[in-house]
Amino acid sequence: MEECLKSPLWPLLVETAHAIPTYPYHKSYVRDVLLRDNPTVDASEVHLRLGIPLGEALVILNELKTQKSNKSEDGGG
Repeated sequence: MEECLKSPLWPLLVETAHAIPTYPYHKSYVRDVLLRDNPTVDASEVHLRLGIPLGEALVILNELKTQKSNKSEDGGG
């Protein structure tokens, strides 16, 4: 994952994932269902379980990880 984040193409992947109309629903499902049931779920499993592009799964997991760490740093649990 860290390798992907360092790529100069990462911002393009994020932009593309955000342009997918169902992206917000996929992100909510991953956060509310998949991560709750399996906190260590990886992008390939999200890709297979939801039938979404692997790039979209990578972006979703990265954003949720970032949001979680920001909440932890802010004391938001």
